This record gives sequence, structure tokens and C-alpha cells, in this order.
Amino acid sequence: MKLVVHVNAVERELDVDPLRRLLDVVRVDLGLAGTKEGCGEGECGACTVLVDGVAVNSCLVPACQVEGRHVTTIEAAGFEPERRAFLEEGAAQCGICSPGMIVMTRAFAELCRAQGRVPTLEDARVALAGNLCRCTGYGAILRAALAAAKERA
Repeated sequence: MKLVVHVNAVERELDVDPLRRLLDVVRVDLGLAGTKEGCGEGECGACTVLVDGVAVNSCLVPACQVEGRHVTTIEAAGFEPERRAFLEEGAAQCGICSPGMIVMTRAFAELCRAQGRVPTLEDARVALAGNLCRCTGYGAILRAALAAAKERA
């Protein structure tokens, strides 16, 4: 299948199996290895990317579903508030979950901004509930998410 997709604001044309996972298209076909595979079953959030601004587990999305859409990965420009917050709060250790957490944090921050509300720690907890971390502990991650969301607001 010919697939035209906008990845990190660049139009890409690929020839891929329509049922190939978006995760594999991003990592293998496009060489964007920042998006990680954790469980491969949509349970951990390590592979989170944005599709038209909405956070999705790329291991569950077939390539045919992103035809003509905008996919944003951790390599995209514009993640500076989230990256800075994760660094300052010590919210990353091994790096497997960090890209997905940062992408999800951006989606959370953008939602708060669009709704015109000041995010709370509980909002951050709910937003990141589907992303798992085995190393860092959620306190630092939630503080980073909240700091980034407040900066974007």
C-alpha cells in the first residue's frame, strides 16, 4: 500500500503492508528510534505517539489508519517544556518509558491549554495512568508532567 503520512511535519510517502504496526513504520521504515516498544500489546504506553494531536499506542495502530494524517513522535520539535521538566524533576532513568511519557505529557498539556484550565496533580495522574514505569517512580514523573502542563498553559 502506498502510504502518505506527515511525520513530524514532513510529508512521507511509503510503500508498506497496510496492517504493519505504526510502531514498526516509525522505528524501522523511518528510522525514528526514539519511540520505544515496551509490551507490544498496548498496555505500557512506551510507544505513545500523537496522531492528529491525540495520544495513541503505536503498537496497536495499523499503518492504513494513518493515511494522510499527522504523526508526531518524540523526535519532533516542540517538546522542550516536557523534556526540560523531566530533566529538572529527575523523571527519567532507563529511557524506555520516557519518550512515551513525554509525548503523553504534551498531549495532556495541550488539552489543559485548549480547555483553558490550570492542571492539577490529580489531572496529571489521570492523564498518565496508561503509561508504566518500572524505574523512576511516579512522583517525579507526575511533578514533571504538571510543571510542563503549567508552562504550556
